Amino acid sequence: MTLAKLSLYLFYAGALTLIISFVLHVAYTTSLAVRGRVVAGALGGRRLVTAGAAAGGGHGAGSTTLTLDDPSRSSSHVAAIAGAFAWLTLVLVGLSMLIRAWIVGRGPWGNMYEFSIAFAFGIVAGYLYLQRRYAIRTIGFLPLGMALFLAGYAATLPSTIEPLVPALDNAPLLTIHVAMAMISYGIFATSFGAAVGYLIQGPTDRVRWLPTHKVLDEVAYRAVIIGFPIFATLIILGSWWAAIAWGRYWGWDPKETSALVTWLIYAVYLHARNQRGWAGRPSALFLVIGFGAVLFTYFGNLFFTGLHSYSGL
Repeated sequence: MTLAKLSLYLFYAGALTLIISFVLHVAYTTSLAVRGRVVAGALGGRRLVTAGAAAGGGHGAGSTTLTLDDPSRSSSHVAAIAGAFAWLTLVLVGLSMLIRAWIVGRGPWGNMYEFSIAFAFGIVAGYLYLQRRYAIRTIGFLPLGMALFLAGYAATLPSTIEPLVPALDNAPLLTIHVAMAMISYGIFATSFGAAVGYLIQGPTDRVRWLPTHKVLDEVAYRAVIIGFPIFATLIILGSWWAAIAWGRYWGWDPKETSALVTWLIYAVYLHARNQRGWAGRPSALFLVIGFGAVLFTYFGNLFFTGLHSYSGL
């Protein structure tokens, strides 16, 4: 078996474990939602919290809580298995990318096939990192669903290894520049999932099985705090690379323009959050729009001609 085939088979194996993890995350969230409806009447005015909600802080004195994410419950076993498959996905896809990188002698993201896999990897990695810190497994199906979509999209693209066009033939900058995109896009996907969870939850914590609105708001904010400087570095490196490859730092290419708009959206979000205490539903909506801009930056060059169109990047 050639290394190229091994890389491909590892990707397929990772895609399969990602499907399993996604299905188990959906099953876990669904089981909590169903159980929440069943016990809601019995709880009356008492709170019903998940482990993610409990991570958000204490409750009022004398309050009574029932934790759905109790290790004694069958759903906790589903959650553990779902998490294990997500980690297995990270390992398998990571190995696939490492082998591909060894073969091509650069970062394994020189075309749309490679970058779609890297994007999916970044989403899974970003979700697992934030899940370990904030226990947000109940919204895990959102970022993992996006990763699954990207893995499915990559599976439809040619996996053959082709020489890079001259403008892309800069292994150090290609490796670092696109790695920044992979990491920041993946982190922004988790902020999107937390923002959607907040919009569902509302400021009154109306959905009992989700993390509290404070936890979701904090996760969304922390994700942007991590992803924003990485994305800014991506733009700076891209400008430097453009000067080397095309003789100018900025040319309002569709991908350059959409990246700038995306950066501005997250910059406005952070400024409003830090300087004016802007939080809640408006900021959550802003993050949904921001991730829409991320996806447009990723896919837009497929529909608009420009200097980034030749390789799908």
